[in-house]
Amino acid sequence: MTAADVDHTIRTRIPARLDRLPWSRFHWRIVIGLGTVWILDGLEVTIVGSIAPRLTERGSGIAMTSADVGLAAALYVAGACLGALVFGQLTDRYGRKRLFMVTLGLYILATVATAFAFAPWYFFVCRFFTGMGIGGEYSAINSAIDELIPARNRGQVDLTINGSFWIGAAIGGLVSLLLLDPAIFARNVGWRLAFAAGALLGLAILVVRRHVPESPRWLFIHGHEEEAERIVSQIEDEVRAETGAELPEPDREIVVHQREAIPFREIAGVAARRYPTRALLGLALFIGQAFLYNAVTFDLGTILHNFFAIGSSSVPWFMLLFALSNFMGPLFLGRLFDTVGRIPMIAGTYLGSAAIVAVLALLLRGGHLHGWSFMALVLATFFLASAGASSAYLTVSEIFPMETRALAIALFYAVGTAIGGISGPLLFGQFIHSGNAREVATGFLIGAGAMALGGVAELLWGVPAEQRSLEAIATPLTAEEVDSGPAPIPEGERAGEDELRGRIADRRARDHAHRLRPGSGSGSRYFSPGMLGTAGTASRYDAASERSLDHEIELVTRVVVEDGGVDRAELSRRLRARGWGPGRFRRALRHAVREGRVREAAGGTLRAPRRPSPP
Repeated sequence: MTAADVDHTIRTRIPARLDRLPWSRFHWRIVIGLGTVWILDGLEVTIVGSIAPRLTERGSGIAMTSADVGLAAALYVAGACLGALVFGQLTDRYGRKRLFMVTLGLYILATVATAFAFAPWYFFVCRFFTGMGIGGEYSAINSAIDELIPARNRGQVDLTINGSFWIGAAIGGLVSLLLLDPAIFARNVGWRLAFAAGALLGLAILVVRRHVPESPRWLFIHGHEEEAERIVSQIEDEVRAETGAELPEPDREIVVHQREAIPFREIAGVAARRYPTRALLGLALFIGQAFLYNAVTFDLGTILHNFFAIGSSSVPWFMLLFALSNFMGPLFLGRLFDTVGRIPMIAGTYLGSAAIVAVLALLLRGGHLHGWSFMALVLATFFLASAGASSAYLTVSEIFPMETRALAIALFYAVGTAIGGISGPLLFGQFIHSGNAREVATGFLIGAGAMALGGVAELLWGVPAEQRSLEAIATPLTAEEVDSGPAPIPEGERAGEDELRGRIADRRARDHAHRLRPGSGSGSRYFSPGMLGTAGTASRYDAASERSLDHEIELVTRVVVEDGGVDRAELSRRLRARGWGPGRFRRALRHAVREGRVREAAGGTLRAPRRPSPP
């Protein structure tokens, strides 16, 4: 690094200030304004999957074959890969907000153009540029979300947002039911209106997104610390006004060299030199989910139509069921990625879905499936696979330094999806075009193998990132140059370390006994009593997440003991537990009961523990 690269060195608490915020309307704005990109992608993919049989029929206005549909899907994915790489680099250089407005604009223009397709080649070009917009969105949006959501909620929020892809898919399925009905719209009109619906949704999101701020983490790294301070102060003022309570003091700070621009060669070399196993992990996760998802989602309608005699007007009903199953996976399993842990949940969802796909392939090869039994296995597969696929984006966003976050998402998405996402639709398209169910079954077996490799990679190289600050999981490049040593523990904290270590050790033992946290996914290395609070900066961040849980348990216990008895709803209201984030009040209450600090009486009332009778 030369002197020209450096503005000056700053000491900031912005990451800690963002991580200690209670859940508020601001965070919901982030979820709605940014997370909706996945709804758009789901809408796009499902509309194409639903209208695919119609595009191959006479009278559609565009003469396409089943192989052409597969090629269009592959070009959409290729565009997404290129868009991720191009816009990912620009996102790290010019900021999250500027790029997520540009990429959404590109998506809207390309989608409108698709509605006017008159020949396969024109359709291919439009799908390519639509994919570019969506791919660029992934890197800009996931970076901004992870940098604005508190660490304790990041896993659940990310998986739910990524799972919202399937809300778009459900919308696409419902819209297609109406638009593909030949009694309502002509065969050469309805599918065009489906693309116009996507553009309208994009315009609505564009309006909401204008009110989302730039990432303060990006700002202070790139020499805009005053703007970063202003944005964080505004957020804190809004949260104070909403909750009516003062915020706790941030418990850590970092020292960084600000740099207006970081060379691409430096960013690109980080993964290979410093984090080689994390790089292999990211590739394995993305290749596995990209192959299976793009192959099945783009071609599911054609498989149902060609092999199970499902009419083109009925395909959207099956796509709707497919979408609902996929959304339920992240919705119900998402919180477990923050509690059970990243490693067991990611590995479990990948390996579990691989096993079901293998069974599906063997039954299909033997001719033992009909339309509904085939769909039942598909739904079971993707209930698990959708949570796993969402966790791939979460993983690569978490495990690399802040300065490389958008590019890391783009790089692994592009490379993994180029290998799995392009080959999957092309391969399945050819298998389907052959008319041989045994060949299609072979495609499913390949997908099962790809998912299984992702699960094994997670077991070998997974990172226990649950409830940890982003700066703890991967130290920022600019921070390491200045402050690579361990942060000292304040005297006031040292006094309670032994007691805290004991409580955490007991809690971990109880969790293991109740099988709530199987495996090593919660990061056993930083729960070692000898390491807690004494093993450098990373363990300080990790201990902070346990202190947060311990503090919430203390608050629950104090109110119950002081009142003698209170029901759950009243306890939540008095503690303002909605601000803790999704699921955290239930978790703290569960631990308080398990540790014997409160007890549940008849009728669900919470009471202080019984005191032992005197001898």
